[in-house]
Amino acid sequence: MKHLKITVTGKVQGVFFRASTKAVANQMGINGFVRNEKDGSVYIEAEGEIFMVDELVTWCKEGPDGAKVEEVGVIEGELKNHKGFEILKNRNGKNC
Repeated sequence: MKHLKITVTGKVQGVFFRASTKAVANQMGINGFVRNEKDGSVYIEAEGEIFMVDELVTWCKEGPDGAKVEEVGVIEGELKNHKGFEILKNRNGKNC
């Protein structure tokens, strides 16, 4: 099992990046969450089988149609035993 903290920058808000990430994560059996950040990036915490989590990172480099990913930052973290994969409200408290 592996836990990653992923930050995706570029045109990644307003292009269904969070919903698409949730769909991909669910297909891969990855647990965690995704949220928009104030700075326009998308933040993801993902945990699951090593290969699947690495594949999610690969997917993040392209994202959904309409996204223009500039950079994907990845930090390995400790397992948190997330249950399921959620779309969280951003740090402003808005679900955008």
